[in-house]
Amino acid sequence: MGQADARIQGQLKFALDRAPRARHSARMTPPPIRDAATVILLRDATTHPKVLMGQRGKNAAFMPNKYVFPGGAVDASDRGIPFAAQAPELTLSRLKLRSDDVEPQAVLAAAVREVWEETGLMFASFTETATQDLPDTWEHFFASGHAPSAAGFHYIFRAITPPGRPRRFDARFFLVEAETCLTDLDDFSRAEDELSHLHWVDLEEAKALDLPFITEVVLAEVSALAKTGLSPESVPFFNNSTEISEFLRLA
Repeated sequence: MGQADARIQGQLKFALDRAPRARHSARMTPPPIRDAATVILLRDATTHPKVLMGQRGKNAAFMPNKYVFPGGAVDASDRGIPFAAQAPELTLSRLKLRSDDVEPQAVLAAAVREVWEETGLMFASFTETATQDLPDTWEHFFASGHAPSAAGFHYIFRAITPPGRPRRFDARFFLVEAETCLTDLDDFSRAEDELSHLHWVDLEEAKALDLPFITEVVLAEVSALAKTGLSPESVPFFNNSTEISEFLRLA
Protein backbone atom coordinates (compact mmCIF):
# COMPACT_ATOMS: atom_id res chain seq x y z
CA MET A 1 0.00 0.00 0.00
CA GLY A 2 1.36 3.41 -0.99
CA GLN A 3 1.43 6.44 1.25
CA ALA A 4 -1.42 8.06 -0.68
CA ASP A 5 -3.67 5.02 -0.22
CA ALA A 6 -2.81 4.83 3.47
CA ARG A 7 -3.70 8.50 3.89
CA ILE A 8 -7.02 8.08 2.10
CA GLN A 9 -7.96 5.01 4.13
CA GLY A 10 -7.10 6.84 7.34
CA GLN A 11 -9.33 9.74 6.32
CA LEU A 12 -12.14 7.34 5.47
CA LYS A 13 -12.02 5.63 8.87
CA PHE A 14 -11.98 8.98 10.67
CA ALA A 15 -14.96 10.24 8.66
CA LEU A 16 -17.01 7.09 9.24
CA ASP A 17 -16.33 7.22 12.97
CA ARG A 18 -17.46 10.84 13.32
CA ALA A 19 -20.34 10.96 10.83
CA PRO A 20 -23.89 11.01 12.25
CA ARG A 21 -26.14 8.19 11.23
CA ALA A 22 -29.86 8.23 10.63
CA ARG A 23 -31.93 6.22 13.08
CA HIS A 24 -33.89 3.43 11.42
CA SER A 25 -36.42 1.31 13.23
CA ALA A 26 -36.70 -2.39 12.48
CA ARG A 27 -39.76 -1.62 10.31
CA MET A 28 -38.08 1.07 8.21
CA THR A 29 -36.73 0.15 4.80
CA PRO A 30 -33.14 1.33 4.26
CA PRO A 31 -32.83 3.85 1.42
CA PRO A 32 -31.77 2.40 -1.93
CA ILE A 33 -28.33 3.13 -3.35
CA ARG A 34 -28.84 5.29 -6.45
CA ASP A 35 -26.31 5.78 -9.22
CA ALA A 36 -25.10 9.38 -9.33
CA ALA A 37 -22.64 11.61 -11.15
CA THR A 38 -20.57 14.53 -9.88
CA VAL A 39 -18.52 16.85 -12.08
CA ILE A 40 -15.43 18.81 -11.09
CA LEU A 41 -14.95 21.67 -13.55
CA LEU A 42 -11.28 22.64 -13.50
CA ARG A 43 -10.42 26.08 -14.87
CA ASP A 44 -6.96 27.44 -15.73
CA ALA A 45 -5.49 24.06 -14.85
CA THR A 46 -1.90 24.87 -15.81
CA THR A 47 -1.70 28.41 -14.41
CA HIS A 48 -4.01 29.22 -11.51
CA PRO A 49 -6.33 26.21 -11.07
CA LYS A 50 -9.85 26.87 -9.87
CA VAL A 51 -12.94 24.68 -9.40
CA LEU A 52 -16.63 25.52 -9.59
CA MET A 53 -18.55 25.02 -6.34
CA GLY A 54 -21.93 25.95 -4.91
CA GLN A 55 -23.66 25.71 -1.55
CA ARG A 56 -26.56 23.37 -0.83
CA GLY A 57 -29.59 24.78 0.99
CA LYS A 58 -29.93 24.58 4.76
CA ASN A 59 -33.08 22.44 4.39
CA ALA A 60 -31.58 19.98 1.91
CA ALA A 61 -32.10 16.37 2.94
CA PHE A 62 -28.59 15.45 1.82
CA MET A 63 -25.52 17.45 2.91
CA PRO A 64 -27.33 20.66 3.97
CA ASN A 65 -25.25 23.89 3.93
CA LYS A 66 -22.25 22.12 2.44
CA TYR A 67 -20.26 23.39 -0.53
CA VAL A 68 -20.26 20.78 -3.28
CA PHE A 69 -19.51 20.20 -6.94
CA PRO A 70 -22.43 20.07 -9.40
CA GLY A 71 -24.00 16.63 -9.53
CA GLY A 72 -26.94 14.41 -8.73
CA ALA A 73 -28.69 11.10 -9.26
CA VAL A 74 -29.02 9.31 -12.58
CA ASP A 75 -32.63 9.54 -13.79
CA ALA A 76 -34.48 7.08 -15.98
CA SER A 77 -34.65 9.86 -18.60
CA ASP A 78 -30.83 9.82 -18.88
CA ARG A 79 -30.85 6.42 -20.54
CA GLY A 80 -30.62 6.36 -24.31
CA ILE A 81 -29.74 10.03 -24.73
CA PRO A 82 -27.73 10.58 -27.94
CA PHE A 83 -24.32 12.22 -27.55
CA ALA A 84 -22.63 14.61 -29.95
CA ALA A 85 -19.23 13.48 -28.61
CA GLN A 86 -18.32 10.49 -26.50
CA ALA A 87 -16.20 10.32 -23.37
CA PRO A 88 -12.65 8.96 -23.62
CA GLU A 89 -12.55 5.20 -24.06
CA LEU A 90 -10.72 4.81 -20.74
CA THR A 91 -13.59 6.55 -18.95
CA LEU A 92 -16.16 4.29 -20.60
CA SER A 93 -14.27 1.09 -19.83
CA ARG A 94 -13.55 2.02 -16.21
CA LEU A 95 -17.19 2.89 -15.56
CA LYS A 96 -18.00 -0.77 -16.19
CA LEU A 97 -15.60 -2.06 -13.52
CA ARG A 98 -17.39 -3.56 -10.50
CA SER A 99 -20.60 -2.13 -11.97
CA ASP A 100 -22.48 -4.94 -13.63
CA ASP A 101 -25.76 -3.03 -13.91
CA VAL A 102 -24.49 0.46 -14.69
CA GLU A 103 -25.01 2.12 -18.07
CA PRO A 104 -21.94 4.33 -18.62
CA GLN A 105 -23.76 6.55 -21.11
CA ALA A 106 -26.60 7.16 -18.64
CA VAL A 107 -24.14 8.18 -15.90
CA LEU A 108 -22.39 10.55 -18.30
CA ALA A 109 -25.70 11.97 -19.49
CA ALA A 110 -26.62 12.65 -15.87
CA ALA A 111 -23.26 14.37 -15.39
CA VAL A 112 -23.85 16.75 -18.31
CA ARG A 113 -27.49 17.34 -17.34
CA GLU A 114 -26.72 18.10 -13.70
CA VAL A 115 -24.06 20.64 -14.65
CA TRP A 116 -26.52 22.29 -17.01
CA GLU A 117 -29.38 22.35 -14.48
CA GLU A 118 -27.34 23.44 -11.47
CA THR A 119 -24.99 25.94 -13.14
CA GLY A 120 -26.47 26.79 -16.53
CA LEU A 121 -23.24 25.71 -18.23
CA MET A 122 -23.47 23.40 -21.25
CA PHE A 123 -21.05 20.73 -22.35
CA ALA A 124 -22.42 20.21 -25.82
CA SER A 125 -21.87 20.28 -29.57
CA PHE A 126 -24.13 21.06 -32.54
CA THR A 127 -26.67 18.39 -33.48
CA GLU A 128 -29.58 17.89 -35.86
CA THR A 129 -31.31 15.46 -33.49
CA ALA A 130 -35.04 16.14 -33.28
CA THR A 131 -36.50 16.92 -29.85
CA GLN A 132 -39.93 15.33 -30.15
CA ASP A 133 -38.77 11.87 -29.05
CA LEU A 134 -36.73 13.09 -26.09
CA PRO A 135 -37.74 13.00 -22.41
CA ASP A 136 -39.10 16.26 -20.99
CA THR A 137 -35.96 16.75 -18.90
CA TRP A 138 -33.85 16.90 -22.07
CA GLU A 139 -36.07 18.73 -24.56
CA HIS A 140 -34.89 22.21 -23.58
CA PHE A 141 -31.23 21.16 -23.80
CA PHE A 142 -31.63 19.84 -27.36
CA ALA A 143 -33.91 22.73 -28.35
CA SER A 144 -30.82 24.94 -28.42
CA GLY A 145 -29.57 22.88 -31.36
CA HIS A 146 -27.00 21.01 -29.30
CA ALA A 147 -26.51 17.51 -27.91
CA PRO A 148 -24.48 16.60 -24.81
CA SER A 149 -20.73 16.16 -25.14
CA ALA A 150 -18.71 14.05 -22.71
CA ALA A 151 -15.43 14.63 -24.54
CA GLY A 152 -12.73 15.24 -21.98
CA PHE A 153 -14.72 13.80 -19.06
CA HIS A 154 -12.18 11.85 -17.01
CA TYR A 155 -13.45 9.34 -14.44
CA ILE A 156 -11.34 10.00 -11.33
CA PHE A 157 -13.19 8.81 -8.21
CA ARG A 158 -16.05 6.67 -6.96
CA ALA A 159 -17.73 6.52 -3.55
CA ILE A 160 -20.80 4.81 -2.11
CA THR A 161 -22.55 6.55 0.77
CA PRO A 162 -22.20 4.44 3.94
CA PRO A 163 -25.20 2.69 5.56
CA GLY A 164 -27.27 4.67 8.05
CA ARG A 165 -27.48 7.86 6.00
CA PRO A 166 -30.90 9.28 4.97
CA ARG A 167 -29.93 9.01 1.29
CA ARG A 168 -27.34 6.82 -0.37
CA PHE A 169 -25.58 7.19 -3.71
CA ASP A 170 -23.05 5.30 -5.79
CA ALA A 171 -21.35 8.45 -7.06
CA ARG A 172 -18.91 8.60 -9.94
CA PHE A 173 -16.76 11.73 -10.06
CA PHE A 174 -15.63 13.22 -13.37
CA LEU A 175 -12.92 15.81 -13.92
CA VAL A 176 -13.15 18.03 -17.00
CA GLU A 177 -11.35 21.13 -18.19
CA ALA A 178 -13.82 23.98 -17.92
CA GLU A 179 -12.57 25.55 -21.14
CA THR A 180 -14.25 22.76 -23.13
CA CYS A 181 -17.62 24.15 -22.02
CA LEU A 182 -19.73 25.61 -24.84
CA THR A 183 -21.11 28.56 -22.86
CA ASP A 184 -19.71 31.53 -20.91
CA LEU A 185 -17.95 30.19 -17.82
CA ASP A 186 -19.03 33.18 -15.74
CA ASP A 187 -22.70 33.19 -16.72
CA PHE A 188 -24.83 31.27 -14.21
CA SER A 189 -28.05 33.07 -15.10
CA ARG A 190 -29.70 29.89 -16.44
CA ALA A 191 -28.95 27.86 -13.31
CA GLU A 192 -31.77 26.40 -11.26
CA ASP A 193 -31.91 27.19 -7.53
CA GLU A 194 -30.50 23.96 -6.08
CA LEU A 195 -27.07 25.51 -5.46
CA SER A 196 -26.42 29.03 -4.19
CA HIS A 197 -23.19 31.06 -4.12
CA LEU A 198 -21.92 29.47 -7.32
CA HIS A 199 -18.38 30.67 -7.87
CA TRP A 200 -14.95 29.71 -9.11
CA VAL A 201 -12.68 29.12 -6.15
CA ASP A 202 -8.93 28.67 -6.02
CA LEU A 203 -8.10 24.99 -5.70
CA GLU A 204 -6.20 25.48 -2.44
CA GLU A 205 -8.69 27.98 -0.99
CA ALA A 206 -11.54 25.55 -1.62
CA LYS A 207 -10.27 23.40 1.23
CA ALA A 208 -11.28 26.12 3.71
CA LEU A 209 -14.97 25.91 2.73
CA ASP A 210 -17.53 23.86 4.66
CA LEU A 211 -17.13 20.64 2.68
CA PRO A 212 -18.42 17.07 2.95
CA PHE A 213 -15.64 14.65 3.82
CA ILE A 214 -15.69 12.99 0.42
CA THR A 215 -15.31 16.36 -1.29
CA GLU A 216 -12.18 17.03 0.76
CA VAL A 217 -10.69 13.76 -0.44
CA VAL A 218 -11.62 14.39 -4.07
CA LEU A 219 -10.09 17.88 -3.92
CA ALA A 220 -6.79 16.32 -2.87
CA GLU A 221 -6.98 14.00 -5.88
CA VAL A 222 -7.78 16.91 -8.19
CA SER A 223 -4.81 18.90 -6.84
CA ALA A 224 -2.49 16.04 -7.78
CA LEU A 225 -4.07 15.45 -11.19
CA ALA A 226 -3.87 19.13 -12.09
CA LYS A 227 -0.09 18.74 -11.96
CA THR A 228 0.28 15.34 -13.63
CA GLY A 229 -2.61 15.10 -16.11
CA LEU A 230 -6.36 14.77 -15.69
CA SER A 231 -6.63 11.02 -16.17
CA PRO A 232 -5.49 8.99 -13.12
CA GLU A 233 -3.52 5.76 -13.28
CA SER A 234 -6.40 4.13 -11.41
CA VAL A 235 -9.71 5.24 -9.88
CA PRO A 236 -9.97 5.31 -6.06
CA PHE A 237 -13.19 3.62 -4.89
CA PHE A 238 -14.68 3.91 -1.39
CA ASN A 239 -16.97 0.89 -1.33
CA ASN A 240 -19.39 1.39 1.57
CA SER A 241 -22.15 -0.77 0.13
CA THR A 242 -22.19 -2.85 3.35
CA GLU A 243 -21.30 -2.23 6.99
CA ILE A 244 -17.74 -3.28 6.14
CA SER A 245 -16.00 -0.45 4.28
CA GLU A 246 -13.25 -1.15 1.79
CA PHE A 247 -10.91 0.98 -0.29
CA LEU A 248 -10.18 -0.23 -3.79
CA ARG A 249 -8.58 1.04 -6.97
CA LEU A 250 -10.22 0.51 -10.34
CA ALA A 251 -7.73 0.20 -13.18
